[in-house]
Amino acid sequence: MRRVLFSIWTWFEFLSMSVLMVPVMGSAALLHRAKDPGRRVRGQWMRRYGRWCSALTPLWHFRTEGEAPADFGTKAYVVISNHESNADPFLLCALHMDMRWVAKEEIFKLPLLGALMRFGGDIKLRRGDAGSVKQMFDECKSTLGAGVSVMLFPEGTRSKTPELLPFKDGAFKLALEAGVDVLPLALAGTRDCMPKGQGWMGDAHAVVRVLEPIRTQGHTVESLKQLAFERISGAVKELRVSVAAQNGAVSSPALVGSQVTQ
Repeated sequence: MRRVLFSIWTWFEFLSMSVLMVPVMGSAALLHRAKDPGRRVRGQWMRRYGRWCSALTPLWHFRTEGEAPADFGTKAYVVISNHESNADPFLLCALHMDMRWVAKEEIFKLPLLGALMRFGGDIKLRRGDAGSVKQMFDECKSTLGAGVSVMLFPEGTRSKTPELLPFKDGAFKLALEAGVDVLPLALAGTRDCMPKGQGWMGDAHAVVRVLEPIRTQGHTVESLKQLAFERISGAVKELRVSVAAQNGAVSSPALVGSQVTQ
């Protein structure tokens, strides 16, 4: 019963926060349209929305590990992460890192959330459409050129099991063509924050770790992709083991974390 009541509250506060943020972010998009080519300020409002939503639910307990490179914010990176659930973006917002996100086109069509994504300056991608892929690449390169990092999930979709899906080439091809380094992130626990196919939220802990940047110089798409996969998959395994030991009260092996970091 506790989980059901808290889930109802969480969906209610998500909806309320979305309604409140549409005019705020719409105004920010209008005010900064001409003087924010990398959509940095607009994106900052979108990440605040994510952090505030997470802070208001009693069900999610987020923790962050590691820090962004010292030059993050002045130097652009292609940022990548494994993808467990729809709760991933909320967890990643806890990092306070300015990034412009690439997301599938379907999300931009959702009521309220789609408007927030557009106002926040995120980049849409229609999967399987060559024209959309080119447009996404051009927009990402423009953003990186303005000194703002871009965020992608190289698996392309949420993994259905604890095993990572094979990484696609796009993020690594982008980094090589734009001449920027890759910043890998590893996360764990979000699968139980928002279980796929269930209407109720999970009472769960999750953690994200910032890993060491990967220099793209001297790499091919394949070698860069392989190295990033190895680093992220290795870190994910560590996070799950370490947090399972700390979080014995939670039965699921995918849960991690212990504190809320806002």
